[in-house]
Amino acid sequence: MPLVSTGELVADARTSGRGVAAFNVITLEHAEAIAHGAEQAGAPAILQVSENAVKFHGGGPSGLSAIAAAATAVARASAAPLSLHLDHVMDVDLLRAAHPEGFSSVMFDASKMSYGDNVKATADAVRWGHERGIWIEAELGKVGGKEGEAPLDAHAPGVRTDPAEAAAYVADTGVDALAVAVGSSHAMTERTAALDHALIAALRDAVPVPLVLHGSSGVPDAEIRQAVASGMVKINVGTALNTAFTGAVREYLAGDAKGVDPRKYLAPAREAMAGTVRGFLALL
Repeated sequence: MPLVSTGELVADARTSGRGVAAFNVITLEHAEAIAHGAEQAGAPAILQVSENAVKFHGGGPSGLSAIAAAATAVARASAAPLSLHLDHVMDVDLLRAAHPEGFSSVMFDASKMSYGDNVKATADAVRWGHERGIWIEAELGKVGGKEGEAPLDAHAPGVRTDPAEAAAYVADTGVDALAVAVGSSHAMTERTAALDHALIAALRDAVPVPLVLHGSSGVPDAEIRQAVASGMVKINVGTALNTAFTGAVREYLAGDAKGVDPRKYLAPAREAMAGTVRGFLALL
């Protein structure tokens, strides 16, 4: 079916009191697995491509074009409602390349900047995006675990998002959704994160836009359910797919040390990721 917009999927989920999952795409198999899992679950999903994934495919607008074309083709061939989202973008040139490639939404990440610079850069990104009908997500607080960053305690003082600051930030930037730091962390391979549900509810009450949970791969099922009930809407999942992918490849190669055809291990890897997608969509 035709691509749907991320804004539409998030708004529908918010209105119905449920969450919508956004899954990271690195390879063609990731996109196929997300589409297949969404079809099996009978649920919508967001295909999101990060700036790091674009760098993996060569970087810049050309790297974006390649992975975007693949994800778009998979989404249009799918029976599930799927949108295309560009995630954790710090490069302004990459932000501006999103529109011609069919992305309906971008997460513009100025979280490493000072508060004042973050507000200015994000407000500029929002103005640019809204002129083109692009939904813009931003981040306030420190969700640790990003590649190249020092380890960060998700419960350390000053890390979590402050509700009053969040309200001012949303008002000053005009963002369409806000990723917040509430106890999760990127790149977790074990689901042991404990979220601050009182803070989620306070943030929900403080800002008029949907909340986004980054680092959901490390959050247990019960915590995700409660987070959605407390006000989280967009649930980002990346590492859980990679864990399923790598585990299936390792298992296959352990039993076929002489195999050289990548299709033999990519097929079970893709199916393992589809199973992970089904699980998260059922949860939401």
